[in-house]
Amino acid sequence: MISAITLRVNYSETDQMGVVYHANYLIWFDRARTELMRETGLTYKELERQGVYLAVSEVKLRYRAAARYDDLVRVRCWVRDLASRRVTFGYAVDEAESGELLATGETSLVSLTHQHTVTRIPGHVLALLKPIPDPVRV
Repeated sequence: MISAITLRVNYSETDQMGVVYHANYLIWFDRARTELMRETGLTYKELERQGVYLAVSEVKLRYRAAARYDDLVRVRCWVRDLASRRVTFGYAVDEAESGELLATGETSLVSLTHQHTVTRIPGHVLALLKPIPDPVRV
């Protein structure tokens, strides 16, 4: 499954040159990942209610072209890799109308208990998160 969200770049997300400030891509990744989880049928809120947190442990981000104020961007998210205690998501950000690739990235998340100790990802969650081949070169 590949989830996609479309966002319009707000003025508040840009720097003085009208280019999206680099850290905003991480926020977009989070939003796309949240929607992917929702589309699997399990929200972060429900997962946390079940006693499991997914905490970001690693981030990779490669900028390819600038996103600018008022651009319409599409952020795609998919599961790249899955292990008993870690899930890695891939991302592609492109200009929604032209399809120009603007950025790629990945985040790895580890499974934690409410006491912040590493734990296994529950079996029913593993069954929902199916890794797929990358649709773009990350």
